[in-house]
Amino acid sequence: MVKLGGIYSATGYWKAAFCLTDVHKMLYFTRLILFLFCLMVLVESRKPKRKRWTGQVETPKPSHLYKKNLDVTKIHKGKPQQLLRVDEHDFSMRPAFGGPAIPVGVDVQVESLDSISEVDMDFTMTLYLRHYWKDERLAFSSASNKSMTFDGRLVKKIWVPDVFFVHSKRSFTHDTTTDNIMLRVFPDGHVLYSMRITVTAMCNMDFSHFPLDSQTCSLELESYAYTDEDLMLYWKNGDESLKTDEKISLSQFLIQKFHTTSRLAFYSSTGWYNRLYINFTLRRHIFFFLLQTYFPATLMVMLSWVSFWIDRRAVPARVSLGKSISQGITTVLTMTTIITGVNASMPRVSYVKAVDIYLWVSFVFVFLSVLEYAAVNYLTTVQERKERKLREKFPCMCGMLHSKTMMLDGSYSESEANSLAGYPRSHILTEEERQDKIVVHLGLSGDANTARKKGLLKGQMGFRIFQNTHAIDKYSRLIFPASYIFFNLIYWSVFS
Repeated sequence: MVKLGGIYSATGYWKAAFCLTDVHKMLYFTRLILFLFCLMVLVESRKPKRKRWTGQVETPKPSHLYKKNLDVTKIHKGKPQQLLRVDEHDFSMRPAFGGPAIPVGVDVQVESLDSISEVDMDFTMTLYLRHYWKDERLAFSSASNKSMTFDGRLVKKIWVPDVFFVHSKRSFTHDTTTDNIMLRVFPDGHVLYSMRITVTAMCNMDFSHFPLDSQTCSLELESYAYTDEDLMLYWKNGDESLKTDEKISLSQFLIQKFHTTSRLAFYSSTGWYNRLYINFTLRRHIFFFLLQTYFPATLMVMLSWVSFWIDRRAVPARVSLGKSISQGITTVLTMTTIITGVNASMPRVSYVKAVDIYLWVSFVFVFLSVLEYAAVNYLTTVQERKERKLREKFPCMCGMLHSKTMMLDGSYSESEANSLAGYPRSHILTEEERQDKIVVHLGLSGDANTARKKGLLKGQMGFRIFQNTHAIDKYSRLIFPASYIFFNLIYWSVFS
């Protein structure tokens, strides 16, 4: 039994030993889990914390290498409205209301001169308009701000000058991408008000010398409501108040100069107002009109002179007359087209322009050359008819042509011609001279001689000229070009 009891006691010992081993294992695993948990907590605590999204993006702090110097004049230590005290004053009244007139200085910088319209008699200009005045209600005390700059939103809350453009047709303030308005306020109450404006204004033009003309246009500025007793408008720096861009140019005009003037304007119902003027003088480029108007007109006139060198006896009279009519119509229509084209781009003024004088005188020269051509053809036809009738009336004299015929140029009377009938044939003119003379038959009857003498008594000189048709062309070859050259000398000396 002892043995068994010993065995039993040994078995109980090993059971107790195994139980103690399980307890140690559990303790070991528990410690291991705690260790791992502490390790995880330690790792998580060392990770950077993530902030919740609040709708704002954090910007990294700039490095000291790229640190920007701050502008001490733009440091705002409070709201601008609090500095300006806009809500504490009534800005519907002008500064120093009830006192002397408030001076408002003006200066202008012309950005571009966009167009000049002769038909509408206006011009379009883009400029920067700036006003300077003092409003003590806007004064503020600040040691760190030398000025404060605002956009167009503050303009609606304070008083600004009511300057407008006299005689303007259209004008607008640029608003891309926002209203092009700037307001700058200084601590002592001085204000700079600037805006970018495009204005189309009227310009009274005189076209009496067109296209050799110069035009002077003005852009006028004036207060609409305040007379000179309330608002004194003036150029801030005199002639230096107007500045222009050096790149300003126009296709048809040369800008000669810009200058400023000022004077008082009176309205019977409201009173006297200060008015400022921006004056500029333009001179038209002539080269375009020389190519498009003057040269074509001159060439048409010269083309009409070609008819003076055409031989009337080279072709039959009908064909020659038809050619003269066709040529005359062509030149006349060309001149009419030139005149119409010039007047289409000009206003319908009630006076004569310089270009009208040149074109209409050229038109008259062309028309007279056509009349000369037709007159010579008509006289040639009449002469041929008379010669044909004489040959039919005196057929027996045809055989005596070599001995009894004399070629005269119309400078001899009928009796002188009869006295020359006995001259030898050596005095007969050559064939080239015969074309310029009239064939005179010496065997005329007494009745015919009497009728011709009566005609010579009426006007021998006129008869000689019209009888010799080729002489008309000779005179025309000299008179027409000389007259046209003389007209050009007078025209360009007067209008240029």
